[in-house]
Amino acid sequence: MAGHFPFSGRGGRAATTAFFELQGYNAELQEKYYRWWYEWAKRFVEQDKELSQTKAIEFQSYPYGQHAHRGFHLNDKVWAVMLDDLGHFIKYALFPRLSSDDMHKLEDKHRKMVEELRNETGASPREPAPDIGYFRHT
Repeated sequence: MAGHFPFSGRGGRAATTAFFELQGYNAELQEKYYRWWYEWAKRFVEQDKELSQTKAIEFQSYPYGQHAHRGFHLNDKVWAVMLDDLGHFIKYALFPRLSSDDMHKLEDKHRKMVEELRNETGASPREPAPDIGYFRHT
């Protein structure tokens, strides 16, 4: 029940960065993509009896995760790193609670959201990728 999302495989933040590059998302669109997942996860946690007691506190500030408010990677790939944190939580804590039908509905909503963001890429194109590696620590 992994779904077809950039964080659902084993590629981690590199897979998320590759997804953002493939889609042509600039930093603003990357944040919109991240925000969509953040809001989905926050609603899910708030509506779950157990998670609302144990994990809701982690959604009291935006963004989520250990890398929130950190921009220590070259080329400002902060949204890929933060989506990796959030995606790990979603993949291992939330997806197992979804039924197969709910997962298919989520995949459909995700596909529509990706299409909407793709339509926005023409108005604000992504800068070309640099020649250096994305995740070298500075």
